[in-house]
Amino acid sequence: MADLISVFFDGKPYAVPADLTIMTAMEHAGFRLVRGCGCRHGFCGACGTIYRIKGDNKVYFALACQQQVRADMYVATLPFFPLNRREYKLEELTAEHTVMMRLHPEIFACIACGSCTKSCARGLDVMQYIAYAKRNDLSACAKESFDCVACGICSARCPSNISHPLVGLLARRLKGKYLTPAAAHNKNHVEEINDGQYEKSLIELTQLSQAEIAALYDTREIEG
Repeated sequence: MADLISVFFDGKPYAVPADLTIMTAMEHAGFRLVRGCGCRHGFCGACGTIYRIKGDNKVYFALACQQQVRADMYVATLPFFPLNRREYKLEELTAEHTVMMRLHPEIFACIACGSCTKSCARGLDVMQYIAYAKRNDLSACAKESFDCVACGICSARCPSNISHPLVGLLARRLKGKYLTPAAAHNKNHVEEINDGQYEKSLIELTQLSQAEIAALYDTREIEG
């Protein structure tokens, strides 16, 4: 049994093992998590969390499935934050210079306070990718926002009411559709599959034992 520490969930004290994440500590304390628990691996952004440590005035931000509990931690979960979604059809958009201005005009009200970057649970420079979006540098915005999991904490902290995750998502979608060169080898490979070039190999694979398949996997050629 790990050492027990005192933490506070919804203002109530609980004694939990010190080696748990916030999420597993809440379950240890008897909480039944049916929302805001998502993938549990830091990818879905469903478990945005705000916490403070007793005696420390700083507000901390994390994903509950990733952050280990600390002694005298006061936790408030933010399992969902209502972002201001825009409706659009990607096929009807282009990567022209006014696209961000039309769909996310609020980014031009950014006061560069840095609250979004300071609150990012993934440590992203959110303010920087919003700056790229204002310049319509979609490639840079897409790259800087690539690891965003849309937990919404940055938007909850923004005095200009910017929906940062949706700005990054739009940039990544536009970059993927219009600015990224087509992968010719993928297109050729799909055509080979449709032509039936791999049907014989697939039939042969279905006739192998699990050990034989494992051996093929272990000795496969790995691209550098």
